Amino acid sequence: MLPKSKLFFAWLFCVLILVAAIPSLAQDDSPYQLPQIAEVSSFVTAITQPPGDSTRLFVAELNGKISIIEDGVVKPDPFLDVSEKVTTQSFGQGMLGMAFHPDFATNGLFFVDYTQPDGNAAFVRFHVSADNPDLADPDSATTVFVIPHPTGFHYGGQLAFGPDGYLYWSMGDGATKRSPAPKLDSYLGSILRLDVTGADPYQVPADNPFVGQEKALPELWTKGLRNPWRFSFDRATGDLYIADVGEAAMEEIDFQPAGDPGGENYGWNAYEGTNIFNNGSKDGLTFPVVVYSHDGGNCSITGGYVYRGAALPDLVGKYIFGDYCSGWLWTTYQKSDGTWFTAQLLKTKLRLTTFGEDNAGELYVGDGRGRVYKLVAANS
Repeated sequence: MLPKSKLFFAWLFCVLILVAAIPSLAQDDSPYQLPQIAEVSSFVTAITQPPGDSTRLFVAELNGKISIIEDGVVKPDPFLDVSEKVTTQSFGQGMLGMAFHPDFATNGLFFVDYTQPDGNAAFVRFHVSADNPDLADPDSATTVFVIPHPTGFHYGGQLAFGPDGYLYWSMGDGATKRSPAPKLDSYLGSILRLDVTGADPYQVPADNPFVGQEKALPELWTKGLRNPWRFSFDRATGDLYIADVGEAAMEEIDFQPAGDPGGENYGWNAYEGTNIFNNGSKDGLTFPVVVYSHDGGNCSITGGYVYRGAALPDLVGKYIFGDYCSGWLWTTYQKSDGTWFTAQLLKTKLRLTTFGEDNAGELYVGDGRGRVYKLVAANS
């Protein structure tokens, strides 16, 4: 999420300039469009679908509600409403993520991440209602994990199950002057990896990279992140893409290939993207595969997904992401020679808050006004 300074200055910019040379594509020339399919009550933070479900989309909202969209209609009653347990006092707080258990069809479990009234980040498990699949059981709440948070900013908050069946949870660095992002004794500025199936409420996977390392927290999977605002796994390859929000100059995408053992330090706060930020030491760092500057209206990356649907064949295998302030959508992919090619996809007028993926691999976009859009061909 964006710090206040970014929100204050974002409106000053209007023209897109990327660090890498990216071919220009005017909105009218794009073969794609984003028609609105529904509107919920607040800022959209997650769009997902339960395993095996082809009719309902679940939309997590900053205000603490989860809505259901079915056949383009938002159901009148929220699937879950924990708004009384959620604080949204600072920009960056609220319900920030949700994920269905891979065995949801049989065990009915799902997970949410939100900021508590004390400002701490809570990771909570719920169960669907026994007699209504469109309602969660609010009394089934089990707190899995709470992380103390020093400020009202940079919570990360993405939840996703990896191809290994473990749950991954992103956590921002708290936007503190001396970022704890590189420190192994802090959960801040990281992605955690938890086994929420093998024990109640969780256990640490034995192959987590810092297990047994002195003074290191065993739940950690990666470090050196500022505010990972959406990460995702490629459903076809298992590769992990992490969109990390920069400070004042540069946004980045970090890439972790399938089968990687974890343990990366992605560089914050020694580097912002590929720019020296603090001491600039490169020792032990993993640098981003894609960066872009704040020149021209960009301010905060919103991570997306590798497209694996059937409706847009030219996008298959390409990672689609956007920027919160400029409204641009881009694609990027790794070429056979190992380099990355990035191109503009579509210019929007949206505050891009999140992307979503359904079980068919089709992609959706949420915005700050509670609207949900679907990426389709322009002639659809």
